[in-house]
Amino acid sequence: MRNIRSFPAVRTLRARTDTGRAVRAALSVVCGRMGRMSEHPTGDALPEYAERVLDVADLIPAGRVMTYGDVAEWLDEGGPRQVGRVMALYGSAAPWWRVVRSDGRLLPGHELRALDHYRAENTPLREAPASAEGHLPRLDMRRARWDGVTGGGGGGTHT
Repeated sequence: MRNIRSFPAVRTLRARTDTGRAVRAALSVVCGRMGRMSEHPTGDALPEYAERVLDVADLIPAGRVMTYGDVAEWLDEGGPRQVGRVMALYGSAAPWWRVVRSDGRLLPGHELRALDHYRAENTPLREAPASAEGHLPRLDMRRARWDGVTGGGGGGTHT
């Protein structure tokens, strides 16, 4: 039997305990069936590194972003690819649209969903020139990037 970490589609679900504390309940999607990882025969929980990456994503204020490399540097562990892998496998219950590519391009395959979030949060965007493929804006990384320290809600206006 394969270890649950080897399955490509593992997700987390936010839940609240009786005390109101937010917790992550890990879910796995295996062969089209969704269930708690604790119900999986291996009983594996969310990997510790993944939990830390998702905790950083939760800290990013609305309207701001961090790159995959920023998150790895903030954790002082792993690198952009490891953070990207965590976000791909486990990030659906976290604000995934706030962990981005360093060039400001929107996540391929999720551009429109991410763009909805960016517009709702007033995340700074740069409009794409008419010659750009798909005419999708990019993130204005200079204005939207969060340093992991300073506060700040809405990042600015759309241009």
